[in-house]
Amino acid sequence: MRTIISILLSIFLVSCEAELNEADIRTEILAHGETIRNTFADADVEAIKALHHPKVTKALGYNNLQKGREEVIEGVSQTLENFRLKFIENEVESIYLNGEVAIEQSRFAIQGTPKEGGDSFIFKGRTMVTYIRYEESPTGWATIREIIQPFEEP
Repeated sequence: MRTIISILLSIFLVSCEAELNEADIRTEILAHGETIRNTFADADVEAIKALHHPKVTKALGYNNLQKGREEVIEGVSQTLENFRLKFIENEVESIYLNGEVAIEQSRFAIQGTPKEGGDSFIFKGRTMVTYIRYEESPTGWATIREIIQPFEEP
């Protein structure tokens, strides 16, 4: 009887630990996303670079596929030279976890303000970002894939 109780207790404890780890990882992913948004708002290109895996691929639009961290950072740099960006909405719709991989789907809105003057604009869309564990990232996670689906008014 003691053996059965010990086995059941062990299974229960392992199950609780797995749930705790998943909750901790979700918290890490949400914090990582906040860090990304802050680095864009701060126009901190080096910090943005550190949060992306060297083999990242981003589909920022139908005709805008960027492969590799250097190509992504080149695009980010050009954007941040011309615009101040501020995330005004970020609604996480789902996070899927599988070991060292997390996939986050979110709706977002970014306010862009031209640095040379002019009217601000709002860019809205939905994104699916795949993160992987990456020790060289300050958060321990890095973007490896991202697809953005722009929102279009009906």
